[in-house]
Amino acid sequence: MKHTISVLLQNKPGVLSRVTGLFSGRGFNIESLAVNQTLDPEVSCLTLVTTGPDSIIEQITKQLHKLIDVIKVTDMREVECVEREMALIRVKAEAATRAEVLRIVDIFRGKVVDVSPKSYAIELTGDDKKIQALIDILKPIGIQEIVRTGTIAMARAKKTP
Repeated sequence: MKHTISVLLQNKPGVLSRVTGLFSGRGFNIESLAVNQTLDPEVSCLTLVTTGPDSIIEQITKQLHKLIDVIKVTDMREVECVEREMALIRVKAEAATRAEVLRIVDIFRGKVVDVSPKSYAIELTGDDKKIQALIDILKPIGIQEIVRTGTIAMARAKKTP
């Protein structure tokens, strides 16, 4: 089962290494990882995606809580949340395909962020299914390069007045 885990931690050297070491020590792969500081420059938010049985992920989150520099751990499956990923995709854009590529990008609500005589660099934000769908459509045209961020996630705000 796929899990997105959000970890608030102290922004200190070595903390990220200890967190990822917890996963590798148990033989679990981290499928994506994104980390950056929060509004407080002394605190970072790490978002990682991993796959494993619920019982093992629960053990890992309990172990994460025990690490000294970890402030808060949230398995995003337990809360309503918004998850996003960003991709930059360089695709061939020769005279015959330029208009088609622009139409496809518009349909996916992406944007062209770099133009050269033979290619476009496209920026797309969304869930991994949306990004994969765009990749699948652009493959026949000719993808030259793909760079993707890891998943980031945020709990939805409570809707009570």
